[in-house]
Amino acid sequence: MNAHIITIGDEILIGQIIDTNSAFISKELIKIGIEVTKIVSIGDSKKAILSSLKDSQNNCDIAIITGGLGPTNDDITKDSFCEFFDDELVHNPEILRHIEKLFKKFVDNPINDLNRNQAFLPSKAKLIPNLYGTAAGMSIKAENTLFISLPGVPYEMKSMVTDFIIPQIQKDFKCPVIITKTLITYGKGESYIAKKLKDFESNIPTNFKLAYLPNLGRVRLRLLGKGNQKSILEEKMDDLISHLYKILGNIIIGYETLNPIESEIGKKLIKSNQTLSLAESLTGGMLASRFASFAGASKYFKGCVVAYSSLIKKNILCVKPETIKKYSVVSSNVANEMAIEIKKKMNTDYAISTTGNAGPSKGDSNQPIGKIFISIATPHDVKSFEFNFGKNREKNINKTVNKALELLFSELLTRD
Repeated sequence: MNAHIITIGDEILIGQIIDTNSAFISKELIKIGIEVTKIVSIGDSKKAILSSLKDSQNNCDIAIITGGLGPTNDDITKDSFCEFFDDELVHNPEILRHIEKLFKKFVDNPINDLNRNQAFLPSKAKLIPNLYGTAAGMSIKAENTLFISLPGVPYEMKSMVTDFIIPQIQKDFKCPVIITKTLITYGKGESYIAKKLKDFESNIPTNFKLAYLPNLGRVRLRLLGKGNQKSILEEKMDDLISHLYKILGNIIIGYETLNPIESEIGKKLIKSNQTLSLAESLTGGMLASRFASFAGASKYFKGCVVAYSSLIKKNILCVKPETIKKYSVVSSNVANEMAIEIKKKMNTDYAISTTGNAGPSKGDSNQPIGKIFISIATPHDVKSFEFNFGKNREKNINKTVNKALELLFSELLTRD
């Protein structure tokens, strides 16, 4: 079983919005054993839609299209379906009643003819309920491919996929079993890990695949297995994961989505009844955001000061003016004083501080762009680490966040 995903909208092509629909649909399909083999984004053009439908027909089992079902003139997916499937639009009274009900309950403006026209749908299509919007979904089977059209509004589309599409596919198709697990590693590069796993990859079963997903200081290792019996696949997956742990050791910090590194840090701090505070400069609160995104973080995460300017470093974090004058704000000395002071102010056991030149300009320091300092204040001392991550601002900031998490995690491991 394989699928194509087609997202429609000029706003995607010009970068005005990010296509999150494809990622969501892909994850839902893989759960039921359907592999996505193509994702394409196209503009609001009948020619582009017809071409994509033709490209998918008989080349995939299922084609899921999102977008172009709204009430405006640039929403042409229904007309394109009619042309491709030699069909015509017909009025559906039930859909009209649903649209009128939504307007009466949620919309201040009166319903107009453009909204009423959304009740006209291809006669050959099987309709898919949209409980939260006015655009009904539709599906048409043509030769060897099932075409499914959904609205592009994410919260509407997601509900339709989980409540209607996935159950219907599972009912109508015999899907293979696909299972995946993604391990997260920190501290070593892709080439180092690949060298360590050379023999492992040579002996991996043919129905399993290992993929490397590197990103700014961390590497994700995704194992995918395909077969007919879930229990056999899971047993083999556990065996392969066990081998990976034996080969790579503690650079593996856990599984993606289940326990990212900030969650593992939180678990260790809670277990030891210890706390954490942050003093961020170039990372601008991104570290705090990572910790605060987890329920229960208040048990160990006490807070953060974003000291972006030298004035805040001096006035709020009590960094000595003479330290800044002698060493500049981008220095291990300033990073240490930031970490020590935030730990003291918030009365925590651990603290992280970040300072550096992210670029593209040098700011308050003459240190080169990419020079970064991270300090970790522990119950016993403070440690400073120096890095040079290059000249790309976004890369510098994200690598600093990931490296700071790795350093604190390593520190906590030594205390176990």
